[in-house]
Amino acid sequence: MTIYLDHAATTPMRPAVVESFVGALTVVGNPSSIHSQGQAAKRMLEEAREAVASSLGADSVEVTFTSGGTEAINLAIKGLYWSRNSAAATRPRILVAHAEHHATIDAVEWMQDHEGALLDWIPVDAFGRVDVDYVREALADDVALITMLWANNEVGTVQPVSQISALAAEYGVPVHVDAVSAYGYLPIDFHDAGVAALSISAHKIGGPVGVGALVIARSASVTPLLHGGSQQRARSGTLDAPGAVAFATAALEATQQLGESAPRLEQLRDSLIEGVRAAVPEAVLRGDPVDRLAGNAHFTFPGCEGDSLLFLLDVAGFSVSTGSACQAGVPEASHVLLAMGLDEPAARGALRISLGESTTPDEIAQFVAALPNAVAQAKTAGYSDRLTVLGR
Repeated sequence: MTIYLDHAATTPMRPAVVESFVGALTVVGNPSSIHSQGQAAKRMLEEAREAVASSLGADSVEVTFTSGGTEAINLAIKGLYWSRNSAAATRPRILVAHAEHHATIDAVEWMQDHEGALLDWIPVDAFGRVDVDYVREALADDVALITMLWANNEVGTVQPVSQISALAAEYGVPVHVDAVSAYGYLPIDFHDAGVAALSISAHKIGGPVGVGALVIARSASVTPLLHGGSQQRARSGTLDAPGAVAFATAALEATQQLGESAPRLEQLRDSLIEGVRAAVPEAVLRGDPVDRLAGNAHFTFPGCEGDSLLFLLDVAGFSVSTGSACQAGVPEASHVLLAMGLDEPAARGALRISLGESTTPDEIAQFVAALPNAVAQAKTAGYSDRLTVLGR
C-alpha cells in the first residue's frame, strides 16, 4: 500500500465533499436561467459563494469562481495590469519574486513578451522570503502591481504579506497574493490583509480538481480574460454549480477545523523533520525552520539527484515530490532553491514531503525508516538510471 505524502500537490477529497458534490450533480438547471430550476441552481451556487467568502473573511460579491488556481492567478495578474494601464496611465512595472509558483512566473513573462510589461524581480533570502526593503525602494508611480505568494509552495516559508500590502497602499499599488498553498493551512482574512486580489484552489484543501476562485476587493478593478455572458464580476462562462458546492464544503471544513488541524500537522511535521535529520544527518532543511506551512518539510540531500530519490521512494511505497520542474524528460533544478542562493548541484537534490488531514504518525515513522536506504541508493544512481531502478 502506497503512503501518500504529497498533499501540497493535491489532497484527497474529504468524505463530506464527495457527498455534497454527488448531491449537487443531480440538480438540473443553468444558474443563469430564469425558470425555477435555473433559479434553484443559482441559489445553490450563491450559497456556495457565500460559504467560500466567509472562510476567507471576504464578501460574497468579491468571490469570482474560476477553473482553478492557475486561472485565478492569470486573471489577477493580467486583469490588474490591463486595468492599471489605460489610455490615461502608463504603469509598466510588475514587482515579482523569482521564487514564485510557475503559474505566476509564466504569466508575468507572457506579459513581458506580449504586453510590454517590465519585470522587477524581488530578491528572496536564504529561506525564500521576499525582501521587504527592496519592495520599499522599488515602489513608485509606474508600478502596475505586486504579485506574491502567501506561503512558498516548495519550501513552505510564510511571506510578509501584511508588510508588503501596507507599503503598496502608500502608492496605491494593488497586491495580488497567491494563497493556493496557504489556504486551509493558515488563517487568512482577506480584508485584514489589505490586498487587491487573492487566488485559491479547491483541490489543495480536500475539494475537487478544476475549481478555484479569485477574491477581488470591492475597490479593485480587474479586466476579464474571458468574455461572453458576464456571469461573474470578472469572468464570463456558465458556472460549475456542483463544483462550487463541493468547494464550499471543503472550505468550511478546512477553515473551521484549522484550530485543531494546524497544531496536529505541526507536530507531525516536526516529528518528520527530527526523524529525517536523525536518519540522514547530512540532510539540509530548506525554508524557514519556524515560520513555515504546518504540513511542509523540504530537504536537500547532498550527493543525490532528487528525481532518483523520488523514484526509489516510490518503489518503496511512498509518494513525495521533488518540488522541481521536469520538462521533456530533462530534470531541472528548482528555480525556488536557485533564487534562495543554492547552486545547481545542491538544488537538484531536493525532496518535498507534504502532510495532510489523512497523514498519521505511523506513516511518518515508516517513511523515516525507509529513507536511509533510498538515500544510499540515490547517491549511486543518477537520473538516467531511474528506469533501471524501477526494473524497466
